[in-house]
Parts: sequence; structure tokens; C-alpha cells
Amino acid sequence: METFESLVRAEFTPKNTYLNTASNGLLPARTVTALHDAALLRAEGRPLTSLYEDVEACRAAYARLAGVPVARVAAGASVAAHTGVIAASLPSGAEVLTAEDDFTSVLNPFHVRGDLKVRAVPLERIAEAVRPGTALVAVSAAQSADGRIADLPALREAARTHGARTYVDFSQSAGWLPMDAGAYDYSVSVSFKWLLGPHGAAFLVVPEDFGGLTPVLAGWVAAEAPWDSCYGPVAELARSARRFDVSHALFSYAGLRRSLELIEELGVAAVQAHDLALADRFRDGLAGLGHEPVPAPGSAIVSVPGLGFRQPELSRAGIEVSHRAGNLRAAFHLFNTTADVDRLLDVLSD
Repeated sequence: METFESLVRAEFTPKNTYLNTASNGLLPARTVTALHDAALLRAEGRPLTSLYEDVEACRAAYARLAGVPVARVAAGASVAAHTGVIAASLPSGAEVLTAEDDFTSVLNPFHVRGDLKVRAVPLERIAEAVRPGTALVAVSAAQSADGRIADLPALREAARTHGARTYVDFSQSAGWLPMDAGAYDYSVSVSFKWLLGPHGAAFLVVPEDFGGLTPVLAGWVAAEAPWDSCYGPVAELARSARRFDVSHALFSYAGLRRSLELIEELGVAAVQAHDLALADRFRDGLAGLGHEPVPAPGSAIVSVPGLGFRQPELSRAGIEVSHRAGNLRAAFHLFNTTADVDRLLDVLSD
């Protein structure tokens, strides 16, 4: 019988100590095989029908992970593109509340509009900062720079009180932190981090009534009958969130299908327990070395002020972490072990 450990070890064979999932997750062996097989379809001139089926399988798998009906999930390519669709829907002068120094893809499409009032507050104050007249609150569930987790239930209640919509980026938490995407108006996630997929795939969850969004990026794949909508204007947009799809990076979805299968086989709860145990081990070890990480309880991302400059040295030693905002950022996922944590601590102790 396969266990968590045996299943993971069969899928991952890193050649170094890889602690940088907050930048890019490792690809499982099954995903690498699927990418190779997809490339062969193109190389050999065979029909690509199965690749379009992969897109729909990924949409359904993500819907299950997000806890929403599949009809609410759009498939795209990036957080920035999905944010742009939401930004385009807001009336001139609308107030958008954000967290200070959140990831750029969550913020910049609102700023480049030029006619929106974008207000930034510390993450810890974002719920209390919602006020009458706030149109939208946009925030990452887990902060990319340091792993701090937003108080999403408090934010949701504050937004309801003041009639604001909510937009949550799950990119740094989908795959290890349970999602309740249905509790928010809009949410998004890329697939190449904790979901262990290739680059080029991202998902947008919208309300059943589409939340006032206009599919400004719609092409033929956004039609109710895509293959009958390849020429001229689309006669009928999809009756589901698929109307917000953009042309699919087919190879990416072919690989991602297998990555999502692995996450579902393991279970997010088991992945979360594994990841947090390693992150807490690292935090305890840092305390023994006299370092204090950015407070982020319950996060799989640990950020240590003042140590970012050591990232090149660690990379030369075969340990991959990130230098973010002056901090050393380590991110723990299912393919990591206690030995990985202890090796990082050992090098930092020198």
C-alpha cells in the first residue's frame, strides 16, 4: 500500500536541497512524462484532441480543490491577466483596497487604470480598513514576500458589512492550505508553485452571475461552442465561467493534469501537515541560531530578515532558497524532508 512518503519519493528526485516552492514548485515525474508525450503529439503530427481534454480535466480538478462548482472556474495564463479583467470592470473613481507590498500581479492592473483610487494598508489592518465606498478588496491569501497569512474570514465579513467585493490570490497557498474560494467574489491562482504544474496555466473563480465582469480577453475558446466560433465575432459566449478563458497553453495543461492528480491523491490536509511541520522545525532551529523570522504562524513560507544576502552562498552549496525584500525566504513542500531543513540550518550556522 502506498504511503504519503512512498508516493512522494516515487515522483521527485531533486539533485539539490530545493526549498523554493514559493518561486516554482518541482515537477512530479508523472508530469514530466505527460509533457514529453504532449510534445510528441505535435512533433509527430497526431491529433491534439487529448490536450483539450486535459484543459477540462484541470478545470474540474481545480474546482474540487477550490470547493466550487466547475462552472465557476475560468482557465487562463496568469494572475495579472485575470486581475486585469477584474480591474476593467470597475467604474471610474472606484476604491480598491490592497495590502502593502502585496505581489505586483494582484496590484498593478488596478494602478495602470489611472482612474481608480487604490489604497494600501498593512496586511494586519486590511479587514478594519474596509469602509463605506470601498468597491473591492484585493489581497493574497499568503504573502509572497514573507508568508504572512491574511485573515480572510475577517476580511469577508468586513466586505459584506460595507458592500465591497473581494478578490483573493491563492497562488502561494493553493495546494497546501485548504481553499474556500466560494466564500469570495473572485479568486485566482497560478499552477506552477504549490500545485506543482508547469508555467502558463492559471485559474479564475467568479460568481455564478459573473460578478459584473466583462470578458474583455475573450476569443474563440470563450464561446459556448468554441469550434463553431473560430471566424468572425463570437455569436454566443459560454454560459459558464469559461467565457473568461483565454487561449490555452495546451502543453502546460497536459502536465498540470497529472500534478493536480497527485495533490488530490495525497490530500491537501496531509500536505499541509507535512509542510507546516517542516516550516515549524525551521523556525525552531532559527531561534537556536539567534534569528527571528517574520511572524507568520501556520504558514509553509518562512522569511528571515537580514539573511537575504546569503542566498548566493546557499545556492553554491546546493540549497535553493530566495532573496525577497532583503529577507531569506524558504518555502517547504511535500517533497522536502527534515534532512533538508537541518542542512539549511547547518549552513546558516557557519
